[in-house]
This record gives sequence, structure tokens and C-alpha cells, in this order.
Amino acid sequence: MSQNNEIRYLNPPTVEVKRKKYCRFKKAGIKYVDYKDAEFLKRFLNEQGKILPRRLTGTSLKFQKKVAQAVKRARHLALLPYVTDLLK
Repeated sequence: MSQNNEIRYLNPPTVEVKRKKYCRFKKAGIKYVDYKDAEFLKRFLNEQGKILPRRLTGTSLKFQKKVAQAVKRARHLALLPYVTDLLK
């Protein structure tokens, strides 16, 4: 056997470039999160219908609380489901 310690890849390894996270509400100047806009609120939910955390969305604390409250209100009015298999 040959003494080859090189690691060879079939495809070149991808290097993730970390982008700066930003609050889309502050950037767009949105002051109120509307609970009646279900399509907009779906951006903050995963496939099972759970609310995505701040560390994934980049939303500031102030607006994360408003998003969570809006999602809960939309669920209560049956605009969004509480639990689902495939939401998106």
C-alpha cells in the first residue's frame, strides 16, 4: 500500500461565507407586524409550524416578540395552523 495521506474529494468542499444578519423590520422601516398577513408570517415558521428563533432569522428582540405575538394571534383565529407536516 502506498503512503498517501492526502484527502481527495470528488467535489470541491464548499466554504460557507457568513453574512451579517440583519433585522428585516428595521431595514424596511416596519413598525407594526400584522397578524392578518399569514403569508408574511409563514417566513418565520419552519415546516412543522414552529416559530423560528432569532439566531436563525436575525430579527431583533423587539420585533421577535411582536412576530411571536402575531403568530399566536393568527393561530388563534385559524389563519395559521398550530401543527402541520409540511407547511411550506
